[in-house]
Amino acid sequence: MTNPYVFIVGCPRSGTTLFRHMVDSHPQIAITPEAHWIPLWFEERRALTAKGMITPALIPALLEDSKFALFGLGREDVSALVANGQSMSYASFVASIFDLYGTRRGKAIVGNKTPDSVRRIRTLHGLWREARFVHLIRDGRDVALSLINWPKVHQKKPGTFPTWKDNPVETAALWWELNVRCGRQAAGWLGPELYYEIRYESLIANPAAECAALCSFLRLPYDEAMVRHHERRKASTSSGAATPDWRPVTQGLRDWRSQMSAEDVERFEAAAGGLLDELGYSRAVPEKSNESLSEATRVRELLAGELRTFALPRESMQVPRG
Repeated sequence: MTNPYVFIVGCPRSGTTLFRHMVDSHPQIAITPEAHWIPLWFEERRALTAKGMITPALIPALLEDSKFALFGLGREDVSALVANGQSMSYASFVASIFDLYGTRRGKAIVGNKTPDSVRRIRTLHGLWREARFVHLIRDGRDVALSLINWPKVHQKKPGTFPTWKDNPVETAALWWELNVRCGRQAAGWLGPELYYEIRYESLIANPAAECAALCSFLRLPYDEAMVRHHERRKASTSSGAATPDWRPVTQGLRDWRSQMSAEDVERFEAAAGGLLDELGYSRAVPEKSNESLSEATRVRELLAGELRTFALPRESMQVPRG
């Protein structure tokens, strides 16, 4: 089993952090903190040669990155990975970081959870052909509800899109649709050996069964520690209450049926109802008003260009084939 072994991906705000804690609780596998830099730096050839070999500028740049700091590895740790001075590919260098992270955790198998990587599966697959991908999907109406109430949304996508201020529901719906479709499109060329899809709702309703099925895909024995992830660490807020990601698996913490207005539900379904149907999520508003349908079309047209740039890396940044 070579590292990175698995990438957990999905539209942001779909429950991937809770999922990461559950998988990371397995005694044989560690899941690193989010690492947007892994595919993006390769696509941009940041501190790399055109052929994807690392340069001396990579290590200082990496040590200055706030996301990499979450790995808990220092300058000496990282520098030791290239101490012999030999040329090293970016793929080998990152793999050695994962190996080191696992060693520190006492686990040989290491994966990563970065929701946004659902749009970078092709790049990651090009770097590590044997890596598996687990795509967590959640009802888009719950995702939109979370995004709308998320304090950080104005600093992140989709809150920075020009349509967010006046049409947050439609914008969130189209953002969810983009991310989910990017992941599902990868299923066709990755195949069932490397791609696994799991629904958040089923994970919460049947955690043991879903975790056992996931372990089968990962070729690991099931361990009930996954559903007792909350016992592994007592994470607290300043008030002393357990944070949602570390609570026992609980249904109903966010429910669009009771927490989303009828108008917002209709606006979401007008924008992304087709994907809800495709995924088997029942619609609440079978007949949409002409006004909501027209507004959804208008927002889709306004965002078409921006969303396209997030769907795939630029052609010049693709992983070299061959």
